[in-house]
Amino acid sequence: MPADRLLNTLLQHYQDIHDDAKSEQILGTTVHLLTHLTNPLNLGVLTSQLLTAPAIWQRPGFDLSHALRVVSIYNTAALRVRQDAAEALERKNSLGGFLPPSPAQQRESGGLKPDEWARAVVKGADDRSARWQHLLVLTGVLVGFEGNDRRTLSRGLRNTLQQAVVTAANLALRSHADDGSLAEASIVMALNYAFPLLSEHHQAQLDCDVLLPVMLWAMLRQGCGDGLFLQDIARDVTQAVGGGGCCSWPQHAPSFAMLVELDRRPVMSNMGPLAKMAAFAATHAKDTSIVLQAQDDLVLFSHKLLDAWAKNRLSSVEFGLAVAQLTPETLQATWPVLWQVLRKIMFGVVATLQAIVSRSLLDARMLHEAIAPAVAAKSLQILRNIHFISSVNGNAGFQVYTFTYLTSLDVICRSGAACEKFLGEFRPADGFSVPSTHLQRTLDLYYLNVAEHMPLSLTTEAADALIIKPATSYLGFDGVMSPTMVEIFESAHSAVLSVLSCPQHSALTIQLAPFYIVKLFESFPQRISPRQFRVAFKTVMQMVSPPFAIAAQEPLLGETLLEMLLHAIAGAPTTPLAPDEAARAASEESGEPLQSAQSALVLTLVDALPFLPLPLVEEWMAMAAQTLNGIADPRLRRPVRDRFWDILVNGEMDVERSAIGVAWWGTKGGRELVLDRGAGPAEPPMMSGALMTAESKL
Repeated sequence: MPADRLLNTLLQHYQDIHDDAKSEQILGTTVHLLTHLTNPLNLGVLTSQLLTAPAIWQRPGFDLSHALRVVSIYNTAALRVRQDAAEALERKNSLGGFLPPSPAQQRESGGLKPDEWARAVVKGADDRSARWQHLLVLTGVLVGFEGNDRRTLSRGLRNTLQQAVVTAANLALRSHADDGSLAEASIVMALNYAFPLLSEHHQAQLDCDVLLPVMLWAMLRQGCGDGLFLQDIARDVTQAVGGGGCCSWPQHAPSFAMLVELDRRPVMSNMGPLAKMAAFAATHAKDTSIVLQAQDDLVLFSHKLLDAWAKNRLSSVEFGLAVAQLTPETLQATWPVLWQVLRKIMFGVVATLQAIVSRSLLDARMLHEAIAPAVAAKSLQILRNIHFISSVNGNAGFQVYTFTYLTSLDVICRSGAACEKFLGEFRPADGFSVPSTHLQRTLDLYYLNVAEHMPLSLTTEAADALIIKPATSYLGFDGVMSPTMVEIFESAHSAVLSVLSCPQHSALTIQLAPFYIVKLFESFPQRISPRQFRVAFKTVMQMVSPPFAIAAQEPLLGETLLEMLLHAIAGAPTTPLAPDEAARAASEESGEPLQSAQSALVLTLVDALPFLPLPLVEEWMAMAAQTLNGIADPRLRRPVRDRFWDILVNGEMDVERSAIGVAWWGTKGGRELVLDRGAGPAEPPMMSGALMTAESKL
């Protein structure tokens, strides 16, 4: 059928509503005519009629995917026009070179050049249709001609088309409330495709004050459904009778089909690019209040997401123990899909939040002392609410998350009142019992990680109430150490040490140090590694020794702690420790030697020598050497001896302590004690390049 007659027939079909099969046929015919019409006026008429056709816009079940078909139609047509133009040029060159054209080059086409075709189509986007519909057409043309680094249009027309896209987008954004939710989602998705193809000049012309709220609405509500899909999943999750029963979420559950459909929707499947555009809008919005409202929207969404997850039985499943807590079908089929969706949500939220945090460092209004701590606190609250996602499987190990987290901490720590308010709001429940739910433990882990950075900004009373007491409940935990509990246990120790390391909390340190050291000994080596034990004890010893004021207030405290350590060495097991797989890998990477509980405690004593008061240095050097000789296994004794020698020569001791050490080594029997000549011949440590003589001059 000739193209003109086919056009008349198609325009007649546009006026009626058809079933899906007929509608698809109409769309295919539209693409055919767009590439075969030779009259530019007919192209304009076809576009104008398509944008108002009931057959397109009023078809049953019309949704975002159908609206995006308009982009696809013009994208496909533009690609074919471009291909036809390229083939025509090649055919012309071939004929000039006396080469006959191939059959594929002889197919019928409209014959219009890309610039002519684009102008004709754009003229069809007239006042009879809405601006958001114009944006769909313009986006399809732009992507078809300029996507994937194709430079099809002339420079002038390319700039004109980009300007038309921006103008249509801004006009559509201004009327989005009247056009409805479908129009809003269509605007967002069209810009998602067009945005990377716009020049920086044209990107800067987008009305970001209106774009940012629409972007967040599309991402959080249209794409993520406000997290309510977790409630639907909760209704389909069952658990076997008994406290240790496995959770089951079968593949045939309606909520799983809904989740798969959600993951396939345009917004969710494009969450990464949409988050980048939302970040751009947050960075370039002119009205600061719009950005602050966007952060409030993220707070509200993250709270809804956390609340929905808390009501789901799957929140009790620890990711590292999922094999034992889930049925095989759930573990292999439904569980991975759920976490794929949750990761997309987390990345979208964090990418948008990072732009807000970055802007808070430059925006004069957000830098105000009354606003900056509040912005940082809200950012930390958002990260807390999604910590059940970010704490799993290294999901937080990307630069955007790290920047957002650490920057927010830096800002909030400038205000002691803001720190106290934040910790007070999310402080774990009072009591000495550890929460039984995995989700609450995950939130407590985040709390302790944040609290570790805040002691310098808190009063002593606040540090005791908001850091020490919550951490103490975990220090005394004696239950099964799951992977999460190991992390919390280490975070609790770090939080306590952060308080003990602050000179202004010396009164609390005097009161807490003996109790903490007892807990430290009780935890080693079952719940804390040798390296962590050494760091913790060394930190406490440093804080109770000169020049810190606590050494003058309680001069015997440091020696008391050493006596406790000496007592622990006497009864420590001498068999080598058997590290778990993770610890073994870390030891191999860092070159840590094999250790027993006894040798680790002796190493701890050696580490403490540089911090002792001057009158005690010589005495405790001898004590350390004697305990060193008490290690029977040469494999375990040698690393301790090397560390002792390292302490003496590497500069860890100050001048006065070094002088005492040299005298003790050379004239007071230190050399003989450390090298343990009674146990057999030993080669004394020497500097590189030393002359080997029959007898040492030391």
